[in-house]
Amino acid sequence: MQDRARATRRVLLESAAHLFVERGYLGTSVNDISDHSGKTTGAIYFHYSSKEKLALAVVREQFATWPQLAGTYAAPGIPPLEKLVALSFRVAQSLSEDVVARAGARLWAERRTIGAPVPTPFGAWALACARLLAQARTRGELANGVEPSAAAVALVCGFYGHCTLTDEMPGRRGWTERLEQWWRMALTSLQADPDPAGLLARARARIPAQAEASRAGRAVASPLRR
Repeated sequence: MQDRARATRRVLLESAAHLFVERGYLGTSVNDISDHSGKTTGAIYFHYSSKEKLALAVVREQFATWPQLAGTYAAPGIPPLEKLVALSFRVAQSLSEDVVARAGARLWAERRTIGAPVPTPFGAWALACARLLAQARTRGELANGVEPSAAAVALVCGFYGHCTLTDEMPGRRGWTERLEQWWRMALTSLQADPDPAGLLARARARIPAQAEASRAGRAVASPLRR
């Protein structure tokens, strides 16, 4: 794909994402995306053929970041529970601060209005989580009675629900504070020798400096909005 065409597709994708976050799938038209992006409707149909295809592209773009984020913590020697917690903060940050990620999450929630199968990362998330929990069990770091596969599903459901509902909860707590609170409760049950505060501190220290700088620069970062 030529650079100009690639740039046009990106502009259309991000413009659509902004509108999907603000208005949802049904509340956004191709004409709206044209006005927002400064591109003609003909350009939109040339690159994506329909609003539905553009929405699916936004969802795929959101979930495509998962392997990149996970790759940051693939190095050996990092305790598995620390990997899991650190990765969760990166994913939550993306869902909170990146417009394409926010749009993808809203579109997934509205998937029954789109009229086409919407991709989902949750199976891959649960599998990756189960592997890390199994590694933690092998290292003697997982509490007795915790079954990795079942616990992974519960963690993924709880984590995604946390990310998508944070903005609806009372109080002025930001997503980082709420996620830390959630992990303190979860780790108390997961760890063989519970030390949620210590593990959280070590995991947060592993988050790349660039991501932490982005978070610090958005101290009042808005959580995932509907």
